[in-house]
Parts: sequence; structure tokens; C-alpha cells
Amino acid sequence: MFFKKLSNLSLFVASLVLAPLSVLAGQSQSDSAAIREAALDYIQGWYTGDAARMERALHPELAKRIVRVDTLGNYRLDQQSAMTLVQGTRNGFGKSTPQADRHDDVRILDIYRNAASVRIDASYWIDYLQLAKWRGRWVIVNVLWELKPKA
Repeated sequence: MFFKKLSNLSLFVASLVLAPLSVLAGQSQSDSAAIREAALDYIQGWYTGDAARMERALHPELAKRIVRVDTLGNYRLDQQSAMTLVQGTRNGFGKSTPQADRHDDVRILDIYRNAASVRIDASYWIDYLQLAKWRGRWVIVNVLWELKPKA
């Protein structure tokens, strides 16, 4: 009798622990795929000059920023909007990147509810993306980027 109660208790505790994980795993797989797709639309759209693909990846109020330091040690924060990024893509600025240098390594760092963080190792820079699930779609709302050191 004691072992039967212990067994039932173990099953109950295991179900409490594992049930939320199974729900999150199903949601996480779908969200992970959509987040990866948005990140790839962003970086591959840039390389190929596909403005529609870039625009699909971005929230209209996106801010893309980089910290710059001049030779005097003065700091500034340079910023691009979604419109600037889409226009640059449309103008083919990313197409000048040699095919061999077009890296698009996407790593999802974290997902929590309707927010996600992603790292893209691109050709000459690293992008840190913040995405939001906006009206049922994952879109990029912020990008903080940094140039890789010259070899």
C-alpha cells in the first residue's frame, strides 16, 4: 500500500514537472522556426537585395544601432530605421558582399513568451537582434551590431 501511494505521488509530481515542458517544447519549435526565418529574411534579404524579404522581417519602427568611437575618443550612437535598411537593401548595398563572405549563421539565444534574442554572425559584422511576436508574426524590433576586427 505504501509503495502504491509513493508510486502515485511520483507520477503526480513527474506530471507537474513535465507537463509545462511539453507545452513549451511544442510552442518553442514553432516559434524557433519563425524566429529563424525572420533572421534569415533579414540577412539573406540584405545580401541578395531582396527588399520585400527584408521588409517582411522588420517591424516598421525598427532601430538598428552601432556604437562608434572617433580618433579623439568621442562616442556616438549611429542609427538606421527600418525604412533606411529597406532602401539600402533595395539599392543593392549588400549585393556587393562577395558570395564567399556571405555568412548567415543564426543562433537563437533566448525566447520568452513574445520576446526573443538572436545572434547573427554575418560577413564583416555581428548582429544582435531583438524580436517580438507582433500580431502573430515574429519581427525584428531592434538590432545592435558590431564590426568584426579586420584580419
